Amino acid sequence: MADVKAKAAPAPAPRVSVGDFVRQVRTETARIAWPSRRETITTTIMVLIMTSLLSVFFLGVDQALGRFVKFLLSLAG
Repeated sequence: MADVKAKAAPAPAPRVSVGDFVRQVRTETARIAWPSRRETITTTIMVLIMTSLLSVFFLGVDQALGRFVKFLLSLAG
């Protein structure tokens, strides 16, 4: 039989004071590379265009499948 060894539970993370936590959050926030206004607008427009194209595509697929199912049901009934 295979030996089953119990894994040790990971040690809990040391507690951090509220002041240390706030300092860590500020440090991490300063490292973030925020997008420029132009990048944000460009990305938003691209998302809206792609969402619109996909909605039209799925509308077409849904209509085609719906008509196909109606056709199959008309043959059965």
